[in-house]
Amino acid sequence: MVWLLLWGEIATSIYVFAPVNWLAIPWSPISVLGIAVSFFVGFKNNQCYDRMWKARKIWGAIVNDSRSWGSMTKGFIRNLHAESEHGEPQLQEAKKRLIHRHIAWLYTLRGQLLIPAKWEHVNQGMKIGKLNKKRQENWGSDVFKEFTDKIHIEPMISSEEFSKMSAFKNQATYLINQQSEDLKKHRKDGMIDDFRHMEMQSLLNLFYAHQGKCEHIKKFPLPRQYASMNLIFIGIFIFLMPFAMAGAFQQFGGVVT
Repeated sequence: MVWLLLWGEIATSIYVFAPVNWLAIPWSPISVLGIAVSFFVGFKNNQCYDRMWKARKIWGAIVNDSRSWGSMTKGFIRNLHAESEHGEPQLQEAKKRLIHRHIAWLYTLRGQLLIPAKWEHVNQGMKIGKLNKKRQENWGSDVFKEFTDKIHIEPMISSEEFSKMSAFKNQATYLINQQSEDLKKHRKDGMIDDFRHMEMQSLLNLFYAHQGKCEHIKKFPLPRQYASMNLIFIGIFIFLMPFAMAGAFQQFGGVVT
């Protein structure tokens, strides 16, 4: 707003106090340009909102399915189908391992999605990059310095899993795969039956799908042309509009030359 007001005052002052009345621009071409700019901006806003809403739905799905995972783990891991009954501590340990590994998956996915991509502002040079890095440090997760989520992940899984996980490029998928291996083991031990095993495996498949949708948003940016063309046309419109308005106001006595 400060820059817009400043430019409006400068343009009007030039028109009023300098002998350059020829700078007055007819309002008709400016209004046509304004209509074109509104179409550009409206299209970009719709695309950005659709992208944001898609991410919001994915996040909601992860929240709901995470609750379902906790509920299924608590209710399905039992001794009903075991040939030899497992002790309560063993059952509780199995449930704890499944739920804690899922929490580790959430932190790992969060960390992977927050790693800046090549086209993001924090990777730009000069003032833009420095400003966005400062914002990320103050209000973000500061991930370009260190994968800070590891301090939350390490207590949730075994030391063996944690060491193996670092060897995988996509660590979040590794954790889901470990969940599947645990379910297979519990099915073999009789802690869950075939039906419950299939239900929980289906939920893991949904987590794979949710992760893939998140990665799609992260790794495929909006085409740069949408932002560049908007910036150019809005800049031209802002530059010319004061001269058009000065000429229009002069007709109504609003500007005295």
